[in-house]
Amino acid sequence: MIKVLVVDDQILVRAGFAALIRATPDLEVAGEASGGEEAVRMASAVRPDVILMDVRMPGLNGIAATERILSAGHPPPKVLILTTFDLDEYVYDALRAGASGFLLKDTPPERLIAAVRTIAAGDMLFAPTVTRRLVEAYTSGRDSALAPDPGLAALTSRELEVLRMVGRALSNGEIAGELQVSEATVKTHLNRAMAKLGLSSRAQAVALAYETGLVSPRPRS
Repeated sequence: MIKVLVVDDQILVRAGFAALIRATPDLEVAGEASGGEEAVRMASAVRPDVILMDVRMPGLNGIAATERILSAGHPPPKVLILTTFDLDEYVYDALRAGASGFLLKDTPPERLIAAVRTIAAGDMLFAPTVTRRLVEAYTSGRDSALAPDPGLAALTSRELEVLRMVGRALSNGEIAGELQVSEATVKTHLNRAMAKLGLSSRAQAVALAYETGLVSPRPRS
């Protein structure tokens, strides 16, 4: 059973997400929070597997709440950011905060449930429009900001290859298929690379891949 904490300052939206989760056999509502501060407290108390996190909330917003939750000492939950705004800075800030997914609130119910299962299993998920906007942000003049991370030199060639594929938003299964190795082997290489780079989430690995130029977005047509 996947335990889900629902965080949204709008009670009707929050109730709708909670009802959807309760109607799904392999999911359960671990709690509901109306703001970032309450989300931080509840995440520590109920230890959810996944958090559905709104971005724009009074007081502590969803990005800041995500950073605080994922920096806690205990094994962190996976965070799925939900918002009506697919703005570039939210996508990037969500990545840097360690969120595992980013979807718009108009996402169909079945896709939202699939997203919860996907990130609970350890993969990332970003809506196609969000991924496109992230790529466009980097192809529109961020080349001057690219800076190599000295930690990359400590990676083996296979760890670097896996990190590059993660940066391309490939799942462990897809990477395993391309490299013709097992998913367990992919996970081992990725975990070692993240440990060497001081990263705590797959999303941060994607952000670093863009920041360092390890992944080069395709130019817009």
